[in-house]
Amino acid sequence: MTLHQFLVILRARWRMAVYIFGGVVATVVFFSLIWPRQYTAIASVVVDNKSDPVSLGGANGAVAGQPPANYVNTEADIIASERVAERVVKTLRLDQQPESRKRWAKAPTDDISVPIADYLLNKKVVVEPEHDSPTHSSNVISITAKWSDPQTAAALANGFAQTAIDTNIDLKVEPAKQYAAWFEQRSRALHADLQAKQQRLSDFQRANGIVATDEKVDVEDARLTELSTELVTIQSQRQESQSRQHQVGSDINSLPEVLQNPVIQSLKAALAQADAKREDIASRLGKNHPDYKEVEGEITDLHNRIAQESANIAASLGTQAQVDVRRENDIRAALEAQKKKVLDLKHQHDQAAVLESDVTAAQRDLDEVTQRLAQSNLESLTQQTNVVQLTFASPPRQPSSPKLILNIILGIFFGGVFGIGSVLMIEMRNRRVRAGEDMVELLGVPLLGVIGPAAMRAGNLPLPKPLPRLQPSTI
Repeated sequence: MTLHQFLVILRARWRMAVYIFGGVVATVVFFSLIWPRQYTAIASVVVDNKSDPVSLGGANGAVAGQPPANYVNTEADIIASERVAERVVKTLRLDQQPESRKRWAKAPTDDISVPIADYLLNKKVVVEPEHDSPTHSSNVISITAKWSDPQTAAALANGFAQTAIDTNIDLKVEPAKQYAAWFEQRSRALHADLQAKQQRLSDFQRANGIVATDEKVDVEDARLTELSTELVTIQSQRQESQSRQHQVGSDINSLPEVLQNPVIQSLKAALAQADAKREDIASRLGKNHPDYKEVEGEITDLHNRIAQESANIAASLGTQAQVDVRRENDIRAALEAQKKKVLDLKHQHDQAAVLESDVTAAQRDLDEVTQRLAQSNLESLTQQTNVVQLTFASPPRQPSSPKLILNIILGIFFGGVFGIGSVLMIEMRNRRVRAGEDMVELLGVPLLGVIGPAAMRAGNLPLPKPLPRLQPSTI
């Protein structure tokens, strides 16, 4: 179809195109005027992913440690969650409105907060970051709410923002409270365990008389060393006394005790004098003289006394050897007893060290749990979060839909397209000859000429126009 044919068809059926065009435009305008008006309100929140000075975990919120983009997207998911939507429904009392009860409630006592929340999330509220792209990311999240009432639309947007802040606080406070309760139980259990271990240590020290374990071990070690030294000394004395005792049987007079004994020395001096006196009497008076016999008896008495003193010394040496042996045995037994005592004391010291280590470990565990308990209690009392409302939604003055001007423009466009399309469709179904080109196209014969419309003159019959000159046409 050529442009000339199209214009000819449009000229022939322009009334139909105008009627269709006017009907479409009128329908669009009519429905735009009667369609329920919707108002759009926008609020925004900003997410700060800096570290929280209260929490030991570092970043704030439920998604600590995530990259900033993921963190903002997670916060957007939290805002658009059913938990937040249900709290908004209950806060704004949307489930108590007659229209809502009529639409969703089957019984007067039905809880319709869940279906209303789903309806809000699916139809009325849109939550998305301002800029969600790798090159231009933002920590601002916009909350767009639509409603037939401007005040309700603004209340919805602000309600989602404020409820998101409260929910973030709950997400941080509720786990902290649970941890605090668990740490409280562990603290009580560890405190009881610490008391039991301290009691066992005290009972052990009391039963074994341990006051200062390390000092007592040092004293007993010193006593053991002293007994060892004393044993070595008495062994030397015993060997010496036994050696002198053996010497008694061979040559008693060569013993130092005999040689150095003052009684024996005096007796030997008296014996020497008596021997000299006997020699003198024998030379002067003879051996049969009574004085000689008297001196000889005195000499015999002196020899007996010297022998008796030497025997006494020899007997004392034997007694000393026996005493040294007994002392050695006693010291050896005392040394063995002291060794056993030291070993037992060291065993007790090891047991006490184990008990003290248990007490120290229990005290350390209790201190750590107490510190975490204090931190959890502090976190459970916080009312701050990293989500802050940036802008507050105000009731919009103009409805966001329907948009009358845009709808009229679209109606004009689609009305024109539909009108022209309808004219062309009708023409294609009922084809008519409206120009010479149509005759050639329909019949497939050459066009010899075209008779134009007759011209009318006033008061006269129309005169026939001369035929135009025929022009050759190709088949």
